[in-house]
Amino acid sequence: MRLDDMTEAIGNTPLVRVDPAVHGLRHIDLYAKMELLNPFGSLKDRAALAMLRPLLDGAVRRGDTVVELSSGNTAKALAMLAGLHGLPFKSITNRMKVPEVKDLLLLLGAEIEELPGQAECLDPADTEDPLTRMHQALAADGSGYVHTDQYFNDNNIEAHFAGTGAEIVKDLDGRAPDYFIACVGTAGSSTGVARALRQHDPDVRVIGLVARKSDFIPGIRTIDEVHEVGLFDPDVYDRLETISADEAIDGMLTLIRRCGTPAGPTGGGAYQGAVRHLRALDSSLTERRTAVFIVCDRMESYLSYLRERRPALFGRPARRNDHRSLSAAEVAAAPAIDVPEAQRWPGLVVDLRSPYAFQAQHIAGSINIVDEVFDELLHGGLPFSQRQPVLLVCPVGEKSARYAALLTRMGHPYARSLAGGVIAWRDAGATLVRD
Repeated sequence: MRLDDMTEAIGNTPLVRVDPAVHGLRHIDLYAKMELLNPFGSLKDRAALAMLRPLLDGAVRRGDTVVELSSGNTAKALAMLAGLHGLPFKSITNRMKVPEVKDLLLLLGAEIEELPGQAECLDPADTEDPLTRMHQALAADGSGYVHTDQYFNDNNIEAHFAGTGAEIVKDLDGRAPDYFIACVGTAGSSTGVARALRQHDPDVRVIGLVARKSDFIPGIRTIDEVHEVGLFDPDVYDRLETISADEAIDGMLTLIRRCGTPAGPTGGGAYQGAVRHLRALDSSLTERRTAVFIVCDRMESYLSYLRERRPALFGRPARRNDHRSLSAAEVAAAPAIDVPEAQRWPGLVVDLRSPYAFQAQHIAGSINIVDEVFDELLHGGLPFSQRQPVLLVCPVGEKSARYAALLTRMGHPYARSLAGGVIAWRDAGATLVRD
């Protein structure tokens, strides 16, 4: 095979049958679309090329910088594509949560700008969110930037309609699968593939997987976050189901150890969600069915993510006072207070958001301890006196609830979470200050 450049290697990834001895389904053939075999390592290679290609001539002529609001695979693919054409690339995000991804982007020559954001995901309707204001500024003529705009660019969907989805049908001998199980991130791949499959068979069942609230799974958004994504259309999915970080890691390990597939946690979540959903149907089927999920990217970028959540995989002991060990009942029972009571709070207020978000807007008198740092403090024991009332604050009250539950388990009698987080505080008209 001889190619003129690496873009010609994007697409035409294999569709691989998963051994029934692994998944245990008796009446369903399960296939994995191996998008991790794209040249830059993920399914985002397709979308990046489709979004950038129509903008390239003008960008090269003007010497513009390619820019995207991304801290993951889209940024990596765009950095590679921009470099192919001698253009700089800039990644704008409100938080780089996976250290390996940040290091890789810097290695690729990308510039990274971290802006404050009210939440972990762009909310295009929130005009007070600095990340949203930057999104709007990038659309201005003469900005010196070419913005690929993955959250709103229909070429993101088209890349998977004409490419990924069409390839699945071709590889199934012109048939669409009965079930398509997809993780929902920007919603480009799930929407594009679903449209392609339903063009061949309107009865294809599409199951969307979102991350459990307060869980972080790279590449998968929570149900609250997906509604902030411009390409997300709930009508695409016959059903939305929740996947946890533990399930995603379990699925990832199965793909790596039993299927010879060096998948990342998104692919692991897709596999585990697919098997869970299909297992409930399998026993009632009398005819064979076919199901497809996507292995989105590779495992190498997520070793720190795994070390933090599964230290035993690397021969390390379990960490003390880990909020991930909390039961659902403990988290549900986490002590929380509403905004009026929080306005009268007599003790310490700890804001767990990123320093950029904290600098943009925060509760007067609060201190900023980023959740990862706070997590480290708790592994060593209580970081403050049991007599000190502590109110924990995060964007929407989910992470703070987990930490309030953990502090309660550790014996702190006066730890509370702000119900609804900073968003509830803002929506109630309570004062936020800027630093």
